[in-house]
Amino acid sequence: MAVLPARVLFGAAYYHEYEPAYDPGLQRDERLKTDLDLMAEAHFTVIRVGESVWSTWEPENGRFDLDWLQPVLDGAHERGISVILGTPTYAVPPWLARLYPEITGEDATGRRMGWGARQEADFTHPAFRFHAERVIRKIAVRYAGHPAVIGFQVDNEPGLHLLHNHGVFQRFVGHLRERYGDVETLNREWGLVYWSHRLSAWADLWTPDGNTQPQYDVAWRRFQADQVTEFIGWQAGIVREYARPEQFVTTCISYNRPAVEDDRLTDSLDVAAGNPYYVMQDALTLPDHTEVEQHWMTTGGWALLQSADRMFSSRQEPFLVTETNAMSIGTPWENRPAYDGQWRQAAWALVSRGARMIEYWHWHTLHFGAETYWGGVLPHSGRPGRTYAELARLGAELEAAGPLVAGLEPDADLTMVYSLPSKWLMQKYPPLQTAAGGPDAAGYHGIFDPFYRGAVDAGRQLRIVHARQLHDPDGEHAGTTPEEAARRHPVLLVPGLYLAHDTMIDWLAAYARAGGHLVLGPRTAYADHEARARREPAPGRLTDAAGVCYEEFSNLVDEVPIRAVAGAPFELPTGATATRWADGLTVHDAEVLVRYDHPHFGRWPAVTTRRHGEGRVTHVGTVPGRDLARALATWLAPVARSGWRDLPASVTATTGTSPDRRRVHVVHNWSWEPARVQAPVDLSDVLAGTTVPAGTVLELGPWDVRVLMTETAPVKALP
Repeated sequence: MAVLPARVLFGAAYYHEYEPAYDPGLQRDERLKTDLDLMAEAHFTVIRVGESVWSTWEPENGRFDLDWLQPVLDGAHERGISVILGTPTYAVPPWLARLYPEITGEDATGRRMGWGARQEADFTHPAFRFHAERVIRKIAVRYAGHPAVIGFQVDNEPGLHLLHNHGVFQRFVGHLRERYGDVETLNREWGLVYWSHRLSAWADLWTPDGNTQPQYDVAWRRFQADQVTEFIGWQAGIVREYARPEQFVTTCISYNRPAVEDDRLTDSLDVAAGNPYYVMQDALTLPDHTEVEQHWMTTGGWALLQSADRMFSSRQEPFLVTETNAMSIGTPWENRPAYDGQWRQAAWALVSRGARMIEYWHWHTLHFGAETYWGGVLPHSGRPGRTYAELARLGAELEAAGPLVAGLEPDADLTMVYSLPSKWLMQKYPPLQTAAGGPDAAGYHGIFDPFYRGAVDAGRQLRIVHARQLHDPDGEHAGTTPEEAARRHPVLLVPGLYLAHDTMIDWLAAYARAGGHLVLGPRTAYADHEARARREPAPGRLTDAAGVCYEEFSNLVDEVPIRAVAGAPFELPTGATATRWADGLTVHDAEVLVRYDHPHFGRWPAVTTRRHGEGRVTHVGTVPGRDLARALATWLAPVARSGWRDLPASVTATTGTSPDRRRVHVVHNWSWEPARVQAPVDLSDVLAGTTVPAGTVLELGPWDVRVLMTETAPVKALP
């Protein structure tokens, strides 16, 4: 059984093979020694190696060079630094592309990708698989037994492209044939009578390039994610033939990749791992009033927390951070290294949400290639600077905290249900507009994120759960009963769950009936699992439980003022708004909480609630503005589990439980301005080794973090 160390691993990706001798008089072996000594001095406990250089492992077809990594592993082991060994299958060597041009990936039917980047190959092609398996086995045989190797990373950030190659498409047709049986069933289920799309034979199915059928798009995206899931599981199976029982197998996930379904992808792995990159400097300031669309590099402290919660959600377990910001990240025009203290803040934020490893990309800044200005721990000079000093301080803190913070299970005041299939469909058929009036391909997160961000604004912690983890209509995932979910997740926020099987909707109603508080948001339950709009009034089979229905809805071009009705359980400040969307809710048997102040939309309520069995169903018919989102979160979870009260706007407090059941509190000040907070209970300062009696006023400096616990236990104080 794979075993993770009883500490938070701390380190960086290390590419000695990329590294020139910085000093003309310094030989490569001397540089290696210098690097590893610097890592040890910075309290590094792990490095990741080998995943990017297939052409180094196998310079020519069938000629392998496997010895070059031995000094790196030996040197790391001598210094007590563990190693994660990567398989190099995401970066195809030129000789393989030359010998097998047919493995070139197609991003549209018949349109081959250009070579010169990475992940340009059709990883499903038999020729690719033959050579990939061969190099994986060679590496695994050579190094699985090395005592420094604690785990394997198979591939790297999979799912970058939707592959349109002929073989991939033919397998898609085969997949549909297996699922639906015959074309008449497919015609009926997809509604292919529309625009004369009825198939007379499987050969009639058109390629996806010009497709406008939502049902086709849902099936195509699911199939693409299945290909990636199968590929990673295939590699994991090969590696496990050689891995020692205690060695783990993972892959590093970039969560915005179009062909990744992370909850399924990680089923075949031992631990989830991801790459949360974030904009540093003023982008982390709280309070935060910016409205920025999120990408692979997130903006805002709340979005960094959401990245961590997404990684935890993959397996509902603590996770590894395989890459995150060292110095600058991304392009040559995006140079914003962190302010002093921000590396600590980000790392402790991730640890507080369940990270068992913090690993930076990467050790030394490259002198060549597409990522020349993606800054590492060391700058181009190779000399330790401010980044190194800040991370060395952090390494000492993680060492002092020891096993206490390794594998924290974060608290959850609220739980949000996530739906990748709904997100995929909204990328092609967005319900929301951009500010310019065009389709917003980020429409799913345009609905989901305001609810999440409002909870963070209210000082509440969240858990993200995939819909399939609660109830899987296909029976592949065990799921949970509505009664158990009502106990574990007393409040369940479900915005944007556009695609929902009938049994999923029935499960949600049963959850509320069993005592849970179900909060529905825009577009939830509007379509079935095939993306067919339901025939009954929205929200589908939940109308009786919610006490409302709607058949009309509208985009909101401008924000619309709202007001809480008399007797509502929360107040709204003047200026509170509804944004982007309005359901035309008709009330049958529900209490109105919020109304629009508008001559037309005022005929409809914006928020309603109703008792249902032992629980409650609340319907939020709009994308809540920040004041409404914050008020809703405070009402839904009146008392934060953290116990911290009256925090300044720049301060967050995250709490969780350690594996030995001690309670850990991580308190951040996301600002240049110092802040003061009052300890809610007797605490111990984990990093200082001091006691903090209840009521003590804690001083937080600019961009500061305090790590505390609620039980006095032996803790190694920092020197």
